[in-house]
Amino acid sequence: MAIVVDVQDNLEKALRVLKKKMQLDGLQRELKNRRFYEKPSVKRRRKMQEAERRRRKARRRRRR
Repeated sequence: MAIVVDVQDNLEKALRVLKKKMQLDGLQRELKNRRFYEKPSVKRRRKMQEAERRRRKARRRRRR
């Protein structure tokens, strides 16, 4: 998997586009999580909390 950003004239704009693509892809969060070792029990708990957060968010969207 590769993230491609075309650099025309403006390097700052290309960096902003790259950062936005990385954020949307979830790459920054993945890098942050992999920076330190995470015990399997902690990883499981975090994933369960993230799933619950997504469920609540989906439930809120359906009510509207």
